[in-house]
Amino acid sequence: MDIIKSIEHEHLKEKIPVLKVGNTVRVHQRIKEGNRERIQVFEGIIIKKQGGGLNATFTVRRIASGVGVEKTFLIHSPLVEKVELVRVGKARRAKLYYLRDRVGKAAKTKEQVGARIENKEITVKTAVEEPAVEDVKEEAPVTEEVKEEAVKTEAPVAEEVKEEAAKTEAPVAEEAKEETAKAEAPKAEEKVEEKATEETKKDE
Repeated sequence: MDIIKSIEHEHLKEKIPVLKVGNTVRVHQRIKEGNRERIQVFEGIIIKKQGGGLNATFTVRRIASGVGVEKTFLIHSPLVEKVELVRVGKARRAKLYYLRDRVGKAAKTKEQVGARIENKEITVKTAVEEPAVEDVKEEAPVTEEVKEEAVKTEAPVAEEVKEEAAKTEAPVAEEAKEETAKAEAPKAEEKVEEKATEETKKDE
């Protein structure tokens, strides 16, 4: 789940408009037609908001030529350029489905008199701050000191290991020499005896 959230976080917009149910808004949507691109404006009343995070949506309703038209937009969609607040309306419900059954002026919410029409935005995510260069420079001498301490501690340890190895190898080498000498002694005696017999034969 953490991987999915991290991927979704990358696609979130940094700032999103403040949307309230009952307000009349003008949505600027980017539309592609072949190779060309244009912006289409859809004006109507927000009748519901649903979802959260990257899947958050809001539905806008308007009456065009006597026919009710509803359109749902993704808040974090890159195709939604901006959302302008046109009129602040009164609403005591989260979803204004009752407007679908009304005709004419009754299909609108009552306007909140004296309300300021301001396009407010909420910051969803902030930019990640990169570490300063000064901090990196300050850390450099600390690493050098650590290296020097490591070299100092490793040097006597290495010398002790070498001395122990030399001590253990010395008796082993002496034992090996003694064994080789013992093995070669009878061979030398045999050679001396052979030479003596050869000399006696020659004398005869």
